[in-house]
This record gives sequence, structure tokens and C-alpha cells, in this order.
Amino acid sequence: MEHRELGGTGLRVSAVGFGASPLGNVFGDVPRDAARAAVRHALDLGINFFDTSPYYGGRISESVLGDCLRHAAVPRDRVVVATKCGRYKDEGFDFSADRVTRSIDESLALLGLDYVDILHAHDIEFTHLDQIVNETIPALQKIKESGKARFIGITGLPLSIYPYVLDRVAPGSVDVILSYCHYGINDTSLVDMLPYLKSKGVGVISASPLSMGLLTDNGPPEWHPAPEELKSACRAAADHCRKKGKSITKLAMQYSLLNNEISTVLVGMNSSKQVDENVAAALELSTSGIDEELLREVEAILEPVKNLTWPSGIQQA
Repeated sequence: MEHRELGGTGLRVSAVGFGASPLGNVFGDVPRDAARAAVRHALDLGINFFDTSPYYGGRISESVLGDCLRHAAVPRDRVVVATKCGRYKDEGFDFSADRVTRSIDESLALLGLDYVDILHAHDIEFTHLDQIVNETIPALQKIKESGKARFIGITGLPLSIYPYVLDRVAPGSVDVILSYCHYGINDTSLVDMLPYLKSKGVGVISASPLSMGLLTDNGPPEWHPAPEELKSACRAAADHCRKKGKSITKLAMQYSLLNNEISTVLVGMNSSKQVDENVAAALELSTSGIDEELLREVEAILEPVKNLTWPSGIQQA
């Protein structure tokens, strides 16, 4: 498994990251032995980056991931663990200094860790960004100074949130960003922002290479916020791959790994089989490359909806 530098943090993270939201039973119940086996298998195959949040399953994901890492008995310095704050299943959004300060202690207790490597403010578009600039990030800085988090980040869907915040905080205040659904076959809009992020010394994590289920044979869940024309085009692309005996999921995963400016691609996993599939896709890419003909055909199908996204968050002043 290839490992890449994460911005200026000094961390080296696996190109494929283990998204632990499914361990929170958000897509169906995951037996504990299956969760433990998936994390153990991921570690054995070279995945060292694990991402969770108190929002996933109402803290179940954090608790289960902590159990899995303890069960694997992996040395702490062999893994990079990220969690989040500010978004909660029962409480909604609360980016106040008091809440994020309490949040990290709750997370560490559930994870069974003394510190996390990265603490993100989770989906910051759901508050006024000036609160993130003036209250949340200073609170996260204090958490970093306390040693409970080594680095801090911000996450969200609209790409405009990143320059808004990064241009208003002191250099080095934010170490990483986590963007989702903006680097895949159907949406590559993150690429335009990579030079800016690099100029700020900010590491880049990309999540949801399958666009929250759009680029899968099963299709997205009922609640998926994408417009119908995007869903329809992705269905057509998946059908095209299937008719050729190919997997759109594998193609999408490989495509997302092509850009070395993106340090790690987070994909949700809840079984050893899913770990195998994602790692196999990465290894095949490094040895044989991507199926260029199929990629061109799928890109042509998706061209009419290229970079089409959906609204997320509150209107910013």
C-alpha cells in the first residue's frame, strides 16, 4: 500500500483510508467480530489511516473503532486516527468552544486513546463561518496545545468554505481539510483548489470517491441529496460498466487514487471483503494502471452532469 505525505504534518498516510462510519451501523448492523476482522485486515494490508466521528451512529463508530484497534494490539505510532467535533447525532451542530473542548474528551474515552492525530470541525457549512474562524479554531488550537490532538482540520461539502476560513486565520492554524464528493469521475472540482491549498501548507483528504453511493451497482440510498439528473447519469454509467463485465466501483476508486496531490482517499468499510476490494483496486492501479478505454466511456456518459453537486449547509452572510 502506497503511503503519502499529509501536507506539512509529517504524517504519512495510506493512499486508501479506512472510513469508519459504517462501524457506527449507519448502513446496517455490523457484528463486532466482523468489525474487528476488517480493521485487523486493513492493518495487515498496509492501511494506517482511520477516520471516525461522534456523529456516526451516535458515537458508536468511535467506540467500535477503539475496540477494534485495541483488539488488533497495534502500536499507537503505527496508526493515524482522525475524529471530528461539532456535529452530533442527537444534539445537531454545536461548534462552540465549550462543546468542542468537551467533545475531544468524550472521543478519547470512547476510542481508548490519549490523543488523536487529527481533530476536524465536522461539516462547518452548518454554522456561520465566522464562528469557525473566531471561536472554533482557537478552541481547537488549545486542544492541540494540550496534546489531545496533534493536528486540526475542517470538513464540509461546499468548496467555498475552505478559502473563507483559511484566508481569515493565521497561517498554520489549520493543518488539513477533508473534502468529500468533489474528487471522483463525476466531480473533479477539488482539483482547481489544490494549488491554493498547497500554498497554504494544508494537507488534503478526499472522502467518498463513490459519491455516497452514486458510483455503485446498487445505487445511492433513498435520502441521497443529488439531483435526479445526476442520479440518472450515474445509473447509466454503472449499467454500462456492468454490461462490459466491469465494476464502476473499482473504476471510481482507482480514478480517485490517481492524483498524488490528494494524500489519502477515505472510503467506508465494514468487512474484510470490502477491505480486500479497495486494496486490490489500489494495487492493480499501481501495477497495471486504470482501464483507460472504460474510463473514457464512463466520462462521456457523465459529461453532461460533470461537477454537478447539491446544496449543503446554511446560507452564509
